[in-house]
Amino acid sequence: MKALGIVLAIIGIGMLIFNGFNYTKKEKVVDIGPVEINADKQKSVGWPTYAGAIVLVAGIGLVILDRKK
Repeated sequence: MKALGIVLAIIGIGMLIFNGFNYTKKEKVVDIGPVEINADKQKSVGWPTYAGAIVLVAGIGLVILDRKK
């Protein structure tokens, strides 16, 4: 339980520092026989800051609860 709490705390800190990330995805635009045309599409994944705070508090709570046992 303590290890899970530490992992959640680290993920929570990361979520507070980084509010999201971007990645590129190749998509097929045209496919006519041997001819293929691909396009790069930018995708974005984001989360609110309070989500990182909730994960951090949950991780710290697990560590504290495990210590009391």
